[in-house]
Amino acid sequence: MNPTVAGLSIAQALLISGNILLVSVIALIGKQLAPSASLITLPVALQFLGLICATMPSAHLMGWLGRKFGFMLANGIGVAGAMLSFAALYNSQFALFCVGTFLVGMAIGVGQQYRFAAVEAAPPGQQSRAIGFVMAGGVIAAVLGPNLARWSQDMFSQNPYLGAFAWLVVLNATALVLVALLRLPRPTAESLHGHKRSYGELLRQPKLVAAITAGFIGYGVMVLVMTATPLSMEHSGHSFHSTASVIQWHVLGMFVPSFFTGRLIQRFGARQVINWGCLLLLACLLLNQLGMDYWVYWTALLLLGVGWNFAFIGATALLTQTYEPAERARVQGMNELLVFTGAGLGAMLAGYWTTLLGWQLMNLVLIPAVVLAMTVLWFSKRAELRAEAVTQSASQ
Repeated sequence: MNPTVAGLSIAQALLISGNILLVSVIALIGKQLAPSASLITLPVALQFLGLICATMPSAHLMGWLGRKFGFMLANGIGVAGAMLSFAALYNSQFALFCVGTFLVGMAIGVGQQYRFAAVEAAPPGQQSRAIGFVMAGGVIAAVLGPNLARWSQDMFSQNPYLGAFAWLVVLNATALVLVALLRLPRPTAESLHGHKRSYGELLRQPKLVAAITAGFIGYGVMVLVMTATPLSMEHSGHSFHSTASVIQWHVLGMFVPSFFTGRLIQRFGARQVINWGCLLLLACLLLNQLGMDYWVYWTALLLLGVGWNFAFIGATALLTQTYEPAERARVQGMNELLVFTGAGLGAMLAGYWTTLLGWQLMNLVLIPAVVLAMTVLWFSKRAELRAEAVTQSASQ
């Protein structure tokens, strides 16, 4: 494996470990610091807002100045955000804590583009495997993140959550040093000065619309069901240990397939792998209609994780086929903005929809969205075949 891709995989593992660590404590800290109950989840919302706000500007910045500069800047912001959050928590300052989580969210948003950097660093023909290998860093995070959360509890006697932000500083600082050592390609003259189509022209490509739709719906459905699962399991009388076990297996399902998803894309094509992912998401939503036993949750969430993996990595691979070097920043930034907006909507709607609709009806409501993603993929394939037929006819 290319050393640069391997390094990006480690950076991805550090990123996801920090994200798991943050998710484990941020709502509890909000409950501790917020001046009113209505503001408890404001730090969570601001983390997502920071993530979304960073997507397009960071893509353009890295298009001009290179991946190394962008990732180092982002990890520096992550260090600053974690330190600010630590100070705010130590001094019980809610507003300052919200600023810190916004900055940490920005760092997470930029780090999501490690997979695109792997595409650019990979040898020709190995791009889809490079994406999968970077995403496989999540396997390390699935083990490291929860353990860091446990270890952080006893680090500071003043507050059990301070240790989480101390670890977050270490993770971001380590990633900063790692990225500084990697050989990341610099922007080429073609990528800086080549012809760029407008956003409207780009979005007239059925393949691009299909890639963004699959990423948006796949990520949104995954986050919504994952976030709602602990609420449903608690309501059904399951212990916290059972819930944690289900979520941990779900996270493993999200990342373990990354070791072979790239090979599947090489062999069967990105659209086929996305369709398999959508079928697994549908299987999860339908399985959740069978009851609320532990093994139903466990199996459904495992299918949800693998389905997300196929849909997300497949959509990323499909996306890379839709732009020229000079258009890379535009397309990647637009994709990240829309896909992670979908993830943010899923997180925000999870509690409300579970309360309003109930667990099983909420799962049923999501089925048309997954079917829509598959339909858009089908139409994009038809449009591509028609275009190829026209081209062949014109050349004869």
